[in-house]
Amino acid sequence: MTAGPYAEVARALAGTAFASIRYVEDTESTNADAAELLSARESGGLTIVAEYQRRGLGRKGRVWHAAAGTSLLFTTILPDAIPSDRLWVAPFWVALCVRAGLADRGVTTIVQWPNDLLLDDRKIAGVLCQSSVMGANARVACGVGINVNRWHDAAALITPPPAFFDDVASVDRRALLQAILWQYERSRSMLKDPHRVVEAWNAAARLPGRRYRIVLDDAAQPFEAIGEGLETGGGLRVRRDDGTQETISLADARIIR
Repeated sequence: MTAGPYAEVARALAGTAFASIRYVEDTESTNADAAELLSARESGGLTIVAEYQRRGLGRKGRVWHAAAGTSLLFTTILPDAIPSDRLWVAPFWVALCVRAGLADRGVTTIVQWPNDLLLDDRKIAGVLCQSSVMGANARVACGVGINVNRWHDAAALITPPPAFFDDVASVDRRALLQAILWQYERSRSMLKDPHRVVEAWNAAARLPGRRYRIVLDDAAQPFEAIGEGLETGGGLRVRRDDGTQETISLADARIIR
């Protein structure tokens, strides 16, 4: 295993739970690579970072498009198993850490339910977690994709058009990964406190009060609603324009920008 161009990052994180980094130039997906390692206790804290993913995936099987060398693409296996009934916390915690890492390098974002980070209402990053449940506990691999350098065909391949870090500032992907892994290390205790994650995520999402356009999986047309807050379990509590309150499940909807 080699950290390749991220060796300095591994050295900077020495002594933390996230000092182990594996670099690959080309892979099917870092999440798939990490999923194969979830049963190995010694893989805890490992980050797999790729220059290029042939089949990077987003939520519900959607494709993550990125030209080689333009994105920061990585998956981190959490150092410790977490209770299976707390699995829903992981992606929201990751989004908070990524947001803090981006801010550390000069880009301010907001989080959008369920798993995106937005810059000026355009997607700059996404989170996708995978897990292996073993009774009461689960091992978790936390995948992150961040648009760093704008590439020629991005607007043609991705709808709606995304945002890129270099729209605002320049950044070395190594420095960005280091900033995010440090946030993982600093905030590990939050994984044990779902209420704390919910409060922090609501603030980062500017809830209550932000308007969402939502398509339910069994509906042909979207509806608009005001997001009121993240619920235990990961659902989004919303209020429709007619005053109706409901909670949208992670499994039942997608957001349209």
